[in-house]
Amino acid sequence: MWVVGGTAAKPAAQGGHTTFRSGVDLVALSVVVTDGRDKFVSGLASADFIVAEDGVPQEISFFSATPVPIDLALLLDTSASMVDKMSMVHEAATGFVASAKPGDRITIVDIKDGVKVLHPLDEDLNGAREAIRTTAARGGTALYNGLYMTLRDLVRLRRSTGEIRRQAILVLSDGDDTASLVGFDDVMDAARQSGIAIYTITLRTDLQRLLARDKSTAVSGEFAMRALAQETGARAFFPGVASELTGVYGTIADELASQYSLGYISKNPRRDGAYRRVVVRVTQTGIRTRTRAGYVADLTRPVATLR
Repeated sequence: MWVVGGTAAKPAAQGGHTTFRSGVDLVALSVVVTDGRDKFVSGLASADFIVAEDGVPQEISFFSATPVPIDLALLLDTSASMVDKMSMVHEAATGFVASAKPGDRITIVDIKDGVKVLHPLDEDLNGAREAIRTTAARGGTALYNGLYMTLRDLVRLRRSTGEIRRQAILVLSDGDDTASLVGFDDVMDAARQSGIAIYTITLRTDLQRLLARDKSTAVSGEFAMRALAQETGARAFFPGVASELTGVYGTIADELASQYSLGYISKNPRRDGAYRRVVVRVTQTGIRTRTRAGYVADLTRPVATLR
């Protein structure tokens, strides 16, 4: 979702690809559309979509099926509990780097007891791969701290440039937080306000799945990963073996490249900081849509965010 302030939304050429800069007070959503076989549906037009905010139908004023460059933050849980899964982490993370398109930017964030940016957000894919290879498992897991800080940094970057790019976070973890000062509710609030999609890949061994039946922390970890993905219009994955990872990162990469961008000017003029639920449907039968669940109507300063 992106909310913008000004006069008009205009495309601008930058770095060999088309970007967009914001203008009108527009609420925008990236929408995944699939058929009954879970295949992406292409060729739809603006008239095929219906958007409602808090149950009130909205008029679509912006529509694009053109791919938008992506800023992707890879959050790697490299705590001691991941020691037997680091090869899976490395494989999945490098797979996502390989799936980057021209104009996409990637940052690598290492999460242990603390949070460290190993590679800044840029188009240097070789640098991102090298940063991934340097990671090793030890220490605790400040997962919520890492998510909160990354959300904050991506929002700050977006506000400083005004450029509309898709922003997404990919979390590779076993889902259990052991060292954060920030709580899950704080992270969820930040995610809702940011408009950034959070994809989660939860890696668990058979022993951890067995223990999860008796430990509430393990159960809540999986719940947190599912909830963050669902609320932000993304997906949660729980691969059991390394061979499943190729399909996972291929699915996410294809999804990020196959979304529709819709925009509307809300019929609700209040800017009160309230959370508004958004529903997007397609007029054709047998078609499913997925987008973030809503946005925060707070325009204390103009922002431009996609997703």
